[in-house]
Amino acid sequence: MKHRDLEEADPEVYEALKNEIERQESESLEMIASENFVPKQILEAQGSVLTNKYAEGYPGKRYYAGCEYHDKVENLARERACEIFGADHANVQPHSGSTANLAVYGKIVGKDAKILGPVLSHGGHLSHGHSVNMSGDFFDFGTYPINRETERFEKEDVMKAAKEHNPDLIVCGYSAYPREVDFEMFREVADEVDAILMADIAHISGLVAADEHMQPFPHCDIVTTTTHKSIRGARGGMILCKEEYADEVDQAVFPYSQGGPLMHQIAGKAVCFKEALRPEFKDYARQIKDNTKSLAEGLRSEGLELVSGGTDNHLVLVDLREEDTTGKEAESVLEACNIVVNKNTVPYDPESPRVTSGVRIGTPALTTRGMEEEELREIGEMIGRVVKRVEDEELHEEVRGRVSELLDEFPLYSDSEVEL
Repeated sequence: MKHRDLEEADPEVYEALKNEIERQESESLEMIASENFVPKQILEAQGSVLTNKYAEGYPGKRYYAGCEYHDKVENLARERACEIFGADHANVQPHSGSTANLAVYGKIVGKDAKILGPVLSHGGHLSHGHSVNMSGDFFDFGTYPINRETERFEKEDVMKAAKEHNPDLIVCGYSAYPREVDFEMFREVADEVDAILMADIAHISGLVAADEHMQPFPHCDIVTTTTHKSIRGARGGMILCKEEYADEVDQAVFPYSQGGPLMHQIAGKAVCFKEALRPEFKDYARQIKDNTKSLAEGLRSEGLELVSGGTDNHLVLVDLREEDTTGKEAESVLEACNIVVNKNTVPYDPESPRVTSGVRIGTPALTTRGMEEEELREIGEMIGRVVKRVEDEELHEEVRGRVSELLDEFPLYSDSEVEL
């Protein structure tokens, strides 16, 4: 085997990676709520020699020899995760949030069970029972809606849906909901219908880790999450649970739904969790919330409507139904101005999911770059002006110039050793 630098071994892949670093560093403001930038130490762990080893099973119970150091890394990840989230048990092997959810559905409640989740266009995720996803195809899902008046999930609406569907498991936690999730309220509903309560905290895990959001435990029985959004870690998933579900959760992941774990990714998760335990991570999570509030102020100052009127977390959902543009058009014109957001449905959206009447905007990635309230309010104002004046090329050029200045002022990797 000959070891070569990537540039020599595969110039095409090298060029793509080099261009992607440039894109992230200096070409656009990353404001997709589900994305973030990881520090160098996590990139190092993910690119490590742990990728060379099969480690099916769990620490101390592997199906392959030679797993001493893999056991150490996985145990570190599990212990740190339990400490962060107050869980009795953690399984860090899921390859993604979706596979974590499917593992729980399939093994904990079973294919004949009834599950209750949020309406997709009201902030839910495909893996919360949508018909185009395995979750909706394999399991009997019912849904609960956002309240039309408050644009929040209210107890009476969730309770009504739960009594109608009589689920074995209720899912709370969302991909496009700007308000705090009231886990205690969902516990009351679950108890009323004798259901297991599962929280999907993929988007808010960083806020939860820093006590900037209500804790899911002890209200929830099982918690699933990704590890790469607001918690700023290696791409992947995780399941946390109370002790009574520990054995079932482990069986649900391996051997029920996965084979060998991605140990290099688990190393990245372990490093992520150590970062999340540092005092400065609490400052980071607090800044995310402060930044999102400032972003909302900037958007409102330009006359844009926000779903539920504001935000409690890391994202805002802009309602464009009163504007002369769709979510698809707004996403496109903002990308042309080097501001990257994503089109998104709003509750009771008249448009299709491919068009939508809204855009979802998040602040974790820009907060990682070091931007604070002043910058996010200004960015909100720029977004508002662009959305209101989608044909104004002079304005768009002005915005691109200001975006370039902000990117130069707040470098990402250029002051580190991350390079190709």
